[in-house]
Amino acid sequence: MVRPQSPDEETHFGFANVPLADKQGLVNDVFHKVADRYDLMNDLMSGGLHRAWKDVLVGMLKPSRNRPFQHLDVAGGTGDVAFRVAEAGGAHTHVTVLDINGNMLNVGRSRAEKRGLDSQLDFVEANAEELPFPDRHFDGYTIAFGIRNVPRVDRALAEAHRVLKRGGRFLCLEFSEVTVPVLDKLYDAWSFSAIPPIGKVVTGDGAPYRYLVESIRKFPRAEAFKDMIATAGFERASYTRLTGGIVAIHSGWKL
Repeated sequence: MVRPQSPDEETHFGFANVPLADKQGLVNDVFHKVADRYDLMNDLMSGGLHRAWKDVLVGMLKPSRNRPFQHLDVAGGTGDVAFRVAEAGGAHTHVTVLDINGNMLNVGRSRAEKRGLDSQLDFVEANAEELPFPDRHFDGYTIAFGIRNVPRVDRALAEAHRVLKRGGRFLCLEFSEVTVPVLDKLYDAWSFSAIPPIGKVVTGDGAPYRYLVESIRKFPRAEAFKDMIATAGFERASYTRLTGGIVAIHSGWKL
């Protein structure tokens, strides 16, 4: 059961503590600022690796090419994961892209039209904690680099479980803890010393990227997040580390 929110409850926004009720607005401001250059910055920040990570995510999803497949991609405004799902599943696959940020969704709609995928995709502006869909509606649910920006992660996981059909799969691609010696030091140096300045050059503002770097460090470790997924009701909760633990793909099934 998801616990009620206390009016005095605080959470983290990067390394700062803020009232829980304020976090969503602060996160929205971050993504309003970076929407137009979001995908370019993903390439620069990850050296293009985010593309390979998303390919692995969709490879694990395996949308059916032989029957209708209804998929929900949360916090996927610019469409990067949704396009991969639609192309992997083919004409029988329909993807609903949900994001709380209208600017990100506008970028995704434009990109979908250019790719000729707009007939397979819907774009919905809504909150991951309160999904505007009926119970047992989707065959699959993905969220890539978005769960750590949700103020109440337990609510988002409960909603994911609610809207999935029996046999549906939850998959989450998120930054994790680096497990390879030396790589962890290099990764920290790159994150804090290089990414905010690159963000300032590319988008005109480095502050959103300092928040994003800090938010990675505040997110639960892989084992703890796996336990949260299980607590939400998912079976066979597990995770797979990629690139020395820089990211992990978490999985759960609604059985």
